Amino acid sequence: MNVPARPVLLYDGECGLCHRIVRALLRADRAGRLHYAPLQSAPAQAYLRAQGLPAEDFDSLVFVPDWSNPAPGAYRLRTDGALAAAAVVGGGWSALAWLRVVPRFLRDPFYRCIARTRRGLFGQYRPAPLPDPEWEKRFLAR
Repeated sequence: MNVPARPVLLYDGECGLCHRIVRALLRADRAGRLHYAPLQSAPAQAYLRAQGLPAEDFDSLVFVPDWSNPAPGAYRLRTDGALAAAAVVGGGWSALAWLRVVPRFLRDPFYRCIARTRRGLFGQYRPAPLPDPEWEKRFLAR
């Protein structure tokens, strides 16, 4: 029996911009393919440590292609992770895939600039109920 991959996006759970993006992805992903967990959560922290990634660097999102089969090094960071998550969600988000032609060394500095300034620009996340209760099932932790 072939079990489908369970992609997961690990994001900064204290970032206002990150939560806005997660909600936009949730709205667009009607099939419910992509799952989520804050980097600060227990499941994400365990994953980061198991992969040898920094467990306190919340300036980078981590895309895990298959949470049920966490192959060493299979994760994607920064723009590679964002583009992979957009491809999983599909629809209009998959249009971002063309950015893959731009080399990572050109994409990631822009990502790092946004990551450094995001809290000043977008503020801290203020907990709020999810608009759709079904979305709760797509979080490994909140």
